[in-house]
Amino acid sequence: MVSLTVLCCLVAFVVGGIPFGYLVGRAILKDDIRKHGSGNIGATNVARVIGWKWGSLVLVLDAIKGLLPTLGARLLMASRFSEDAAQTATILAGIAAILGHMYPIWLKLRGGKGVATALGVVLVISPVASLVALILFAIVVGATKIVAAASIAAAIGFAVTQLILLGSQVFEVAKLPLTLFSVIVPALIVWKHRSNIGRILRGEENRIGKRSQPSSTTSLETPGTKG
Repeated sequence: MVSLTVLCCLVAFVVGGIPFGYLVGRAILKDDIRKHGSGNIGATNVARVIGWKWGSLVLVLDAIKGLLPTLGARLLMASRFSEDAAQTATILAGIAAILGHMYPIWLKLRGGKGVATALGVVLVISPVASLVALILFAIVVGATKIVAAASIAAAIGFAVTQLILLGSQVFEVAKLPLTLFSVIVPALIVWKHRSNIGRILRGEENRIGKRSQPSSTTSLETPGTKG
C-alpha cells in the first residue's frame, strides 16, 4: 500500500503543479501573468488582468487538476485496500495536489493560493462540507465583492462543517487523517491569503468589477481578452 500511495501522491503533486494560469497568461497576454496585477497565477488574477472568461477557464482547470488525481487515488485504492486505508491515500493525494499548485516544480515553487485546486479535492473527499463552503463563498463574495474574503470564509466554513460532521469520531485513529486534513488545508489556504488579509483590514483589497491593467507595455489587443 505504501508504494502505491507514494505513487499517487507524486502523480497528484505533478498534476496539481500544472500552472494553467501561467499558461493562459502566456497564450493570451503574451507575457508572464506574475508580472501583472497581484502577481499570482490563480484564476482571480487572470480574470482581473485578462478577463473573467479566461479567469473562469483557469478556475475550472485548476479545480479539475485537484479533482482527478484525488478521485483516481480513491478508485485505485478502494479496489485493493480497506475503506480507511483508501481514504487515507485519497487524502494524501489530495494534499499533494494542493501543494503542487501552491509550489509547482514548473515555476520554481512559485504558485497560487490553492483555493480552486482545493475545491476539486474536497469535492471528492467531503461533498457535504464542500457544498457548505461554496454557499459561504457565494454569500461573502456577494456581500463584499472581495474574492479573498470569500475564499477565507469558505476555507474556514469547510473546516468547521467537516469537524461537526465527524462529531465524536474527530479524534478516532481511523478518522485522524480526515481530521488533520480538515484543519491543516484550510489553515494553509488562510495563511496563503495573509497579504490579502492585511489589505482587507486596510481597505485596500481589490473588489470584483475592478479590472487590473498590465504593468508593462504588453498589449491586450488579442481576440477574446475583453471577456
